[in-house]
Amino acid sequence: MPRALFFVSEDGYWAEECVEPLTTLKDAGVDVDVTTPTGNPPVVDERSIDPEEVGEDTAEHVVDVHENDPDLNDPEPFAAVDASEYDAVVFPGGHGTVWDVNQDRSARKALREAVAGEDGLALVVCHAVGILAFTRTDDGSFLVDGRDVTGFPNAWEDDIVDDDDRMPDGRKLPYWVEDEVVAAGGNWDAELDADASVTVDGDLVTARGPGSSSEAADVLRSELED
Repeated sequence: MPRALFFVSEDGYWAEECVEPLTTLKDAGVDVDVTTPTGNPPVVDERSIDPEEVGEDTAEHVVDVHENDPDLNDPEPFAAVDASEYDAVVFPGGHGTVWDVNQDRSARKALREAVAGEDGLALVVCHAVGILAFTRTDDGSFLVDGRDVTGFPNAWEDDIVDDDDRMPDGRKLPYWVEDEVVAAGGNWDAELDADASVTVDGDLVTARGPGSSSEAADVLRSELED
């Protein structure tokens, strides 16, 4: 049975970006475990469970999974897991990842081993794509250098933060994902004219945002079945 390990934020993950891959993989018979930075249960971004923001059906579904999924509610700390024991690592997005996931050394190690090693597969979604700007290979080069990727675009970020890069909740956004990934050598295309954007480059699968979560989940399931 394939195994997948989810690295989920304690500072605010976007519900659909975690729930779609998690439930899709579980329904396909994949063994799923969850890890968070400190081992505390992940914290959901309230906007991602707001019916006015995501629709009543989506809100009801993701809230149910967030509150009742046994793996999501019983995570291990990042530093306590061995990602090499898994066939895939998954990094759901959400603004929270820019504070507690993307620069975490254990998370970066797991991503590096999955993508740069002989075995492994990684799905990275939305703001979590920013981890690619901080992950280096063994020779010191950026893991994303020369790779085709998608992720949360500047055009969307500009509609969320104010002129001082402050979020609606007042937190200062430390960096913009697209800027950092491009600076690290990634070939960025968020396909803004498309309804969804999922990019596969070798063992690395990236997805633009919530609307791409379902397609990304199907791609990951298919990759694990090959």
